[in-house]
Amino acid sequence: MASGVKYKSISSIPVKVIGTVVGSKPTHSEFRWKRRLVQMLVLVLVVLIPASGLFRIDPGAAAFVVLDRQIWLADFSLVTGAWLFLASSLVLLYSTAGTVFCGWVCPQNSMAEWANNLTHKLLGKHAEVSLTGEAPRVAGAKNKIMNWMLLGVAFFGAAMFFALIPLFYFYQPSVVWSFVTLQENTQLAGSLHWIYAVCVVIVFIDIALIRHFWCRYACIYRVWMHSFKTKQTLHIAYDASRSDECAKCNYCVTSCFIDLDPRKTDIYDSCINCGDCVDACNRLHNKQGVPGLLRFDMLERTNKSVNKFRGVAISLFARMGWTSPFVVLGAVMFIWGLWSYQPYHVVVGNADIQQGRTVQEYRIALSNKLYHSAELHVRVLGLPPDSYRLSAENVKLPPVGRESLILSIAQDLPRGLHSVVVEVSAGDTWMGRFPVQHFSEQRRKL
Repeated sequence: MASGVKYKSISSIPVKVIGTVVGSKPTHSEFRWKRRLVQMLVLVLVVLIPASGLFRIDPGAAAFVVLDRQIWLADFSLVTGAWLFLASSLVLLYSTAGTVFCGWVCPQNSMAEWANNLTHKLLGKHAEVSLTGEAPRVAGAKNKIMNWMLLGVAFFGAAMFFALIPLFYFYQPSVVWSFVTLQENTQLAGSLHWIYAVCVVIVFIDIALIRHFWCRYACIYRVWMHSFKTKQTLHIAYDASRSDECAKCNYCVTSCFIDLDPRKTDIYDSCINCGDCVDACNRLHNKQGVPGLLRFDMLERTNKSVNKFRGVAISLFARMGWTSPFVVLGAVMFIWGLWSYQPYHVVVGNADIQQGRTVQEYRIALSNKLYHSAELHVRVLGLPPDSYRLSAENVKLPPVGRESLILSIAQDLPRGLHSVVVEVSAGDTWMGRFPVQHFSEQRRKL
């Protein structure tokens, strides 16, 4: 959109936005404050999810961590349930709420919108950084070096802050704090400072220059949404039967920070369902005691101004019918995976390294999948007490640590196959067993 056209559309608004009719209640933005609250809560959750141990990635073990539990591929229910739940939930969100995620939840869009507001405050309400090669439009009264410096410092500080958030998904909060305070910590990668610096540069460029470029051209969410978005997906609806009330009024257009005309939305466009245009139209019309011409709707994009609840319910349930079972199935599998999760792992294998001899020693490998230390007790079932020897019966494992024991079996057992069970317990909370078939070939005495 050319700058001249944009300024002309702003100057053509024939009404005052601020003010109320005498005797009426002040009108407030219905969606703006709710959206800001959701955006802030999402940013808090983005940090709390890994910091609380709900979900994290352990780079040292190359494993996912859920509720301070190391997740292996053997934890089938947890892995499959989580991915099935997330994928089905996204499809359900695509087909029903559409771009609500972009306008209300997406941290990338929240950063870009914050950068827009700060740029308008310091450089003028029409200031814009464009990738089309045009020079930045800056208000003459605010085109001062101090304003540019404040904007640059604010963007750089925000980049340093937001670049820290990914670290919580790979390190525990105490480790991240060591990184921030420049303390030595063996758990930190040696090149982490360089990686962090690159992240700061990327975030700075994102919020200072390209902002919505990622949303429009590189976001996977928007790409996949094209496969599931329909005419019944949540969208901005316009009451064309009252179009005469829109004569020479472009307030909804100027209130849209994506430069869309909310009266002409299509199935696939850049609208993020933020609701700013709905608030703008309502503020103008509520002063006359009538509702605005824009609203959120889930019916087909028609000119009807009445939104039938029955039609919305039928449309919603029709699209949820095939995705909801998969969402529920994924959630049930994930919960069952947590319930049946095995915090420790025991494997028994041959320890003899010489060939051509009967196996007399076994290696018991113990693994702790929890991020806190544990003490395990080992005992052997199926053999007389004086026919075997354990290198240790009680083993203390460090967090997500591994230890090995040696089980030595006497050679004077009766010839034949002996069923042996290695039993490992952690107090009264967990018990694991590993069966071993030991073949004894009793040697003749000379």
